[in-house]
Amino acid sequence: MKKYIITGVLAVIILPVAWYLISPVWNVQEVDEVFPAAPMSNESAEHEQAVQSISQPTVRAQGAFVTHAHEVQGTAKLIEQGDVRTLRFEDFETINGPDLHIYLATDISAKEHIDLGKIRGTKGNINYTLPASIDTKTYDTVLVWCVPFRVLFSAAELQ
Repeated sequence: MKKYIITGVLAVIILPVAWYLISPVWNVQEVDEVFPAAPMSNESAEHEQAVQSISQPTVRAQGAFVTHAHEVQGTAKLIEQGDVRTLRFEDFETINGPDLHIYLATDISAKEHIDLGKIRGTKGNINYTLPASIDTKTYDTVLVWCVPFRVLFSAAELQ
């Protein structure tokens, strides 16, 4: 009888934890955001002139994602338009995981990094607006990082 009680208590504890850790793998979050500052197709003539008077977006650096703990595809691009900088993932695809975050780091160890927040999608084209205070020459490595396990899913070096 005591054995069944212990087994039941362990199951009540272990099953929810296992579900939390494993279930995100099957959860694909598809995002398809437009290229930063891309004009809408039904804009008015006045708005088109305003958009054209703003500096055009420029890709300052880019790098292909490289697999570390999990398969990945896609490219990370650092895009500037005026004072606005955007980190863009194009044709990105990875598996999900528990509490994945996007880091800008000095290298793949993540010892020195800036946390851009939770991953916004595991598939598609995704934009992350960067604060002006980030030195992208120093923090030139993009990491997909699993926070609870401190595991690097994938990385892209911006060159």
